Amino acid sequence: MRPVNLIPSEDRHGEHAPMRSGPVVYIVVGALVVALAGVTALVLTGNQISERKAEVARLHREDVVVSARAKRLAAYTQFRALREQRVATVTSLANSRFDWERVMRELSRVLPAYAWLTSLTATATPKVSIGSGSGGSGSSGANLRSSIPGPALEMTGCAVTHDGVAGLVAALKDIDGVTRVGVESSALPELGSGAATGTGSASAGGSTDCRTLGFIAQFQIVVAFDAAPIPSTGTEEAAPAAPAPESSESSTTASTTTAPGG
Repeated sequence: MRPVNLIPSEDRHGEHAPMRSGPVVYIVVGALVVALAGVTALVLTGNQISERKAEVARLHREDVVVSARAKRLAAYTQFRALREQRVATVTSLANSRFDWERVMRELSRVLPAYAWLTSLTATATPKVSIGSGSGGSGSSGANLRSSIPGPALEMTGCAVTHDGVAGLVAALKDIDGVTRVGVESSALPELGSGAATGTGSASAGGSTDCRTLGFIAQFQIVVAFDAAPIPSTGTEEAAPAAPAPESSESSTTASTTTAPGG
């Protein structure tokens, strides 16, 4: 026989007791869980926002402190930049400066006894203007000088015959840094002139012709230093142009040598 529970259903207890509230309890519990999760997420989000705001405020304070320190050190930064700029300028000028003293010293050593100079002009660039004197843009060697972008020497003088001029050209190539030597002109006095007869002559400009004898050739030479650095500014200084004193040895040679057939 099958047992039958005679206890009314409303008085039953235990696992077999029917639900009195139905699914409403689960709905309420689920709603509470969802509400709790929302509140938790809201609290966590609020905490993150607060932390971010605190971090932003801290970074702003640090930025203010660093900016104030940078302003205090700006003067030192500007001074350092100015110092580096001046050092670079001085270095550039020093590297582009041409050693005229060494060139003149070597020129005095290689100048042969049978040649002498009446004028000498030294310029760093062809743009340098010496004035109305000999040499520079006003010299007869201006054509050759204009083709040389760097330092160059322009010289005028006399030598014993054209062979002496050729010997001078060869001697000038021995100067340290010389890349080429150009001869603008080399001329003996014309027959019948005062120079050919040994009496001397004066040019229209008032300068005395150094061709005192018929075999003495007057030359105009340009010496180029193409490998030398070219100054980067337009304030190049030119060496003063001054007539070169005629050496006593050269004068003796010129005065004691007799003209061919004379």
